[in-house]
This record gives sequence, structure tokens and C-alpha cells, in this order.
Amino acid sequence: MIALAFHPHPMMYLNPDHAPEPLEAFAERADRMMRFGVDRVVELAPTPELLGKSPQAFVDELIDEYRPNAIVEGHDFHFGKRRAGTPVVLKELAGVRGVDVEIVRPVEVALTDQSIVTASSTITRWLLGNGRVRDAGFVLGRPHELVGDVVRGDQLGRTIGFRTANIDTPAMLPRDGVYAAIVTLPNGTRIGGAVNVGARPTVQGTQRRAEVHLIDQDGFPAELPADLPEYGWRMRVGLIGWVRDQVKFDSLDGLQGQLSRDVKRIAGMIEPLLSGETTGASV
Repeated sequence: MIALAFHPHPMMYLNPDHAPEPLEAFAERADRMMRFGVDRVVELAPTPELLGKSPQAFVDELIDEYRPNAIVEGHDFHFGKRRAGTPVVLKELAGVRGVDVEIVRPVEVALTDQSIVTASSTITRWLLGNGRVRDAGFVLGRPHELVGDVVRGDQLGRTIGFRTANIDTPAMLPRDGVYAAIVTLPNGTRIGGAVNVGARPTVQGTQRRAEVHLIDQDGFPAELPADLPEYGWRMRVGLIGWVRDQVKFDSLDGLQGQLSRDVKRIAGMIEPLLSGETTGASV
């Protein structure tokens, strides 16, 4: 089974100012598809030449290159010049070449406010942009993940008792605020995380970032494996719930008190998910 996936998003060529943020790195996307049974993932660069092909030329080139027995596509797929190709057009053009086409029906998902939405990357981005990470997880079928390397920050957190790991990730950040997370370490260990997303107004920050305070299920600072370096290791942060908006405090003491309350609340959110697991055990 071969999966063809555009990267980057075609809007990066057609209208860069309106291109959507990536939900995850292409490598993560490809790895996820491989885990679900895809044998090979082909990265399609949405060049002007490719996007400018007629639907007929696009389908003929695809069939000539990959010789498929069948093509599976989504119900809202468009292709070819001016997005003239539709699922109906795809079935007609591929049928002439003796290739079956299966169009996947839309999937509806119930959100926490009892509304029903059609699962898509567009609604996922909207939910993340409004801080609704739990609902975004329902649409994705898994928590939205921030995956990236731990990098050096300004080391302010350790001075107030809340040491954080700064994560460099290409994944879309949710709305500024504090979130609960389940963090997966390189050895597979799962621990909790209090995640702050934003520019940190209390300390006059200007650049949006994601900082993770690692905790055990009781809310205490987590003990990391001794062989982990201070920086440069890969972290997987699965966002499971919103805690509060980001606000500016009058002092670091005020910030410290609020962080203590945040961690206590987050410990209660992650405990059921980590029940039966220990901080030092791989799962």
C-alpha cells in the first residue's frame, strides 16, 4: 500500500500568507501512516507544474507511475488546475484506466459541547486556535501532540521552583494558555506535563513558545532518566486538557502561587491516565 501526501501544504505555493499551520511534521505524519499499515509514503511537492496539470493529466501520471489496482480518497478531495478535479471526476478518469476508486465517507465527531462536526484538519486547527485541545483530540482520534527537541531557554523557571523544558516543534501550538499533557520520553516512559503556551507576559516575553514542567501523577517534579542530557533529546507532548488562559501577574511570587495551583489541578487530570504506571517504568 502506497500513500501519496502533499508536503508542504499546496497553499504555501498558491497563497503563502493564508497557508495553514502544520498539525505535525511530515516525518511524524509518515511514521503514523506506516504504523497503520502503509508500506510506503511518497512526499509530493506541490510545485506550480504539478498543481497546474489538468485533472486528466494528473490521474494519468499517477496511474502510469504507481500502477494501482485501486485508489482511496476523501470525500472533499480536489486536484488539478483550479481544483477542477473532484471525487466524481477521479472515479470517471480512473475507471477508464481500469482502476477502482473508493471515496471515504465523512466522519462525524461529537464534541464536549454536544455539537457534531465533520472531522477535518480545518476544524482541528480551529479547535486548537480556541484552546479546545480535548475536542481536537476527539477529531484526531488521539491527543494533539507537540513533538520536538528540548532546547535551551532563559532558565527562569528553575529560579522559582518550576523548571521547564522548552520544546522546539513544528507542530501547531494551541491558543496561549496552560494545558495538561501526557509526555512520552525517549525510552517510552510516560509522565505528566504542565504546558505553558505563549509569550510569557509576566517576564516581558515576546516570542510564542511551549514550555513543559514535567511532573509525576502526584504533581511532584518528575525524575528523568540519568542518561538524558540537559538538551537535545526528543519529547512527545500529548495535550489532554485546557487549564486556564495565560495572564500577566504583578510579581514572580504571584506567578509561582498560580503555577502551584495549576500543577495540583493537572495532577488530578493526568492521574487516571497514568494509573498503574510508574515514573521510571517504560510502557
